[in-house]
Amino acid sequence: MKASDAWGGGIVDPTDALALLMSPEGRLDPYPTYERLRAHGPVVQAGPVFYVVTGYAEADAILRDARFGVMDDALRDQFMPGWRESPAVLSISRSMLRTNPPDHSRMRRLAAGAFTPRRIAAMRDVVRAQADELVDAMLAADGPVDFMAAFAYPLPVGVICALLGVPAADRPLFRRWATDLTGVLEPEITADELAVADRGAAELRSYFTELVAARRRAPADDLTTALVQAHDGGDRLSGDELLANLIVLLVAGFETTTNLLGNGLVALLDHPDAAAALRERPDLAPAYVDELLRYDSPVQLTSRMSTAPSRYGGVDLPPESWVIVLLGAANRDPRRYPDPARFDPWRAQIAPLSFGAGPHYCLGAALARLEAQVAFPLLLRRLPGLAVAGRPERRVRLTLRGHATLPVRVGREAAPVTVPGTPPGAAGPTP
Repeated sequence: MKASDAWGGGIVDPTDALALLMSPEGRLDPYPTYERLRAHGPVVQAGPVFYVVTGYAEADAILRDARFGVMDDALRDQFMPGWRESPAVLSISRSMLRTNPPDHSRMRRLAAGAFTPRRIAAMRDVVRAQADELVDAMLAADGPVDFMAAFAYPLPVGVICALLGVPAADRPLFRRWATDLTGVLEPEITADELAVADRGAAELRSYFTELVAARRRAPADDLTTALVQAHDGGDRLSGDELLANLIVLLVAGFETTTNLLGNGLVALLDHPDAAAALRERPDLAPAYVDELLRYDSPVQLTSRMSTAPSRYGGVDLPPESWVIVLLGAANRDPRRYPDPARFDPWRAQIAPLSFGAGPHYCLGAALARLEAQVAFPLLLRRLPGLAVAGRPERRVRLTLRGHATLPVRVGREAAPVTVPGTPPGAAGPTP
């Protein structure tokens, strides 16, 4: 079945729905396909060894279940012959992102020791100062600006580079490198796309090799120095692990947040009353950010391999099953969130799975939330007339969902809107 044929009608076979999800149409707007898959149940078999999870409870449980892990070297050898020759796959596979215990536990412990709550909390003033500077530049622009290039990219890349100790002059290099590399995180990749990802990985590896050498010569108060010291210590990172985790921390540190800022701004501008409420009440930002993460997740899926039999959603999952956990679908499970396609920051108990769950829960989730909680109220306050000024262009990606461009008009005057009152019996979204 062609994707164009499936798009217009009901899909009976989950395999067809999965094919549609991987098509350009499905990647640009996966939500209709999620609902077609959901109609078959919260866990669906979509191939001989492939299963798809759309249910919130099932996704949350599988991500926490020790019987499920990420693809290891033996499985990569089976499914991706020659992967060791790919700098992109090799870099990702040697990081926390794609390793299982005990290696994952060791790397995670060492990185978490450097990625402390104190270090993250200290970044709030850095985030606010950088966001203010970016808004100043937007206000000085003559005509519409691309929000992605003017704000959504430079803010998180500036923050993660400050955290890692990357000089400000080098930051413009990372957008292309990271965009190239993250193609390898997609569920399907062509040979040409892999070549592009390999180029990005090689350039990032070369850059961090030099930065690591510089930090050995002259340690600094930054995350790179902390990880170098973890590499050089007793309980240590190998050389490949050090470079791989620096690359992943950089890429994950701004790709996800860039998408959150772009997706979130579109949602807020589509809901002017909700935006006005946040403008007046910046203390509501934590609940707003969680709802934005749920409503249009910057990370739409992750995958796991089963190592032992299990049963979820009424479906038996044998060992060596490949399970695609659709985080974006789980975040819109009507069993967990009534009227899930509605943006509603007043929801009770918003707990999106956008950063995963369990052992692989995103190490940088707190930093991403901090950046968004600072950025959205600041944008709405300083740019009250902010509006989409043209057709936004989505990236044709499924795993990392975001915009390539988002043209906006930077207005100084806000259109009149009605700020919604607090629902009866509620004090507002819980921060």
